Amino acid sequence: MEVKAFYWKGNSLMLIDQRMLPEREIWLELRDYRAVAKAIKDMAVRGAPAIGCVAGYGFVLGVKSGEDPRVVYETLRSTRPTAYNLFWALDRLWKAFEEGRDIEVEARAIEEEDYTANRRMGELGQGLIPKGARVLTHCNTGALATAGWGTALGVIRSARRAGKDVFVWVDETRPYLQGSRLTAWELLKEGIPHKIITDSTAGFLMRKGLVDCVLVGADRITRDYYVANKIGTYSLSVLARLHGIPFYVVAPKSTFDFNSCGEDSINIEERSEREVKFIRDVLIAPEESPALHLAFDITPPENITAIINEEGIIKPWL
Repeated sequence: MEVKAFYWKGNSLMLIDQRMLPEREIWLELRDYRAVAKAIKDMAVRGAPAIGCVAGYGFVLGVKSGEDPRVVYETLRSTRPTAYNLFWALDRLWKAFEEGRDIEVEARAIEEEDYTANRRMGELGQGLIPKGARVLTHCNTGALATAGWGTALGVIRSARRAGKDVFVWVDETRPYLQGSRLTAWELLKEGIPHKIITDSTAGFLMRKGLVDCVLVGADRITRDYYVANKIGTYSLSVLARLHGIPFYVVAPKSTFDFNSCGEDSINIEERSEREVKFIRDVLIAPEESPALHLAFDITPPENITAIINEEGIIKPWL
């Protein structure tokens, strides 16, 4: 059975609480847009495509309950500043609302389109993955981050189903551990062989010839192909380029922000320093020490071998 991060019940949104994985699978039932906004902001749901889908259903909940549509729209938009799918989805819902179309139908369409895009990206991307490849991933780019199947992890799924027997190095992805908590959990459910590594291990594995390609997702891509993704992505791109290893970005069209250009156009989210100094409620650093928690970094196009989306494969340097 395929992993699902959320599903729509018609008058509420069911959401798996990703903060509790892998220890517990807890489902939240969200009945109003404020609860949806809090779930996005607090990272009960994360992954740019999933955030977009969930925000869409949050807009439906708010408008159908009689709330001021503009307040609902702005509240949901303010939850996460970097993930472009959030703004793309809400703008689609707002346009549908203004045109008098059924916003629930539009929200469902966004979810269905994302799943279809992920399957298509998987098909296209797996053609770039050699048999028996040792693939390094970062963060979580699977079904939990999307409407299903996944972006970068979806390519790995598709490669496995094509009989390519890939192996996955799973970056733990500090400080929120989306790799070790979520990606490993998904890979276990799929029966895909993998090992979790600390983020600082990746470069040495590349030097030892144990990585054949790197697959990552994206939270925003500018029109000139600067890619915002989970913090640590840029470092991997530098290491991959140094060692001559293909570095692939997998993201749907909904992640492309054609109104922005250059890395300075991307607003990088800075989250609470508590997430650096604590794992869950366990203190792992001096509480008095300040910490910087940038949630994302930016990878320039010259470090990217190809960007895979549902319409094809883009080579940014050409």
